[in-house]
Amino acid sequence: MLDIDMSEVPTKREANMGQWLALRNLGLVPVASPETFEWPGRFLGLKRDSSTWAVFFGVPPGIVYDPVAEPDGKQDAALNAAFVLAKHDPRRGTEPGSGTESVGTVELIALAAEAEGPMREVPSGEAVEGRGLLGDRYERGAGTFSNPRGRGYDLTLVEAEALEELSAKGVELAPIEARRNLVVRGIALDDLIGRRFRVGEVECFGQRRCEPCAHLERLTRSGVLRGLVHRGGLRADVLSSGGIRVGDRVVALA
Repeated sequence: MLDIDMSEVPTKREANMGQWLALRNLGLVPVASPETFEWPGRFLGLKRDSSTWAVFFGVPPGIVYDPVAEPDGKQDAALNAAFVLAKHDPRRGTEPGSGTESVGTVELIALAAEAEGPMREVPSGEAVEGRGLLGDRYERGAGTFSNPRGRGYDLTLVEAEALEELSAKGVELAPIEARRNLVVRGIALDDLIGRRFRVGEVECFGQRRCEPCAHLERLTRSGVLRGLVHRGGLRADVLSSGGIRVGDRVVALA
């Protein structure tokens, strides 16, 4: 489906394929009526007489790759389910960042002890490798979106510039209300996706965008979801333990 070498595909059973695809700005979209679906391109299909997914193509569709049989491209098969591989956003990568290429500054650190609980501002935080900021709901695995098999739940960041732009649009949102652990200035967080970076003493890895959602809007106010599309920040893994303080630098690593 992706036309890449199989060595690049995770093989461990516990791998979160949804997140692995998200790193490539991709996701699987379920087909509502698979039995009548036709598509002039590749899509995943589950045949009624099989428990194995195959790659289909064409109108009408036929199998072009079956992991348990030799593909002949001529088979027609009734489908129980189907998925199309689609981009999360076809415009990804075209929006200009608001910061510099490689260096920023921490302006605010915020923690919430419980899921949906109030955020509290702190002058410094202690990051725990593989977990997050000590005292935060995600460090304890108790956040709304916590996933013990997932990545990108340790630390969240958002650009101060994005929140200022939101306010300029008439949607007032205090930095602490963004419900991100770190508010930073002077660095384009999109540039850190798929890269290692350092915040204070802590080394991190940028997993994917921390997009806004209806849950965030419900906890804040109307207009936040629309106003922060593609500007909601970054989800990151914590690769090393250490301290983070207000005023610390955010530095992209080679």
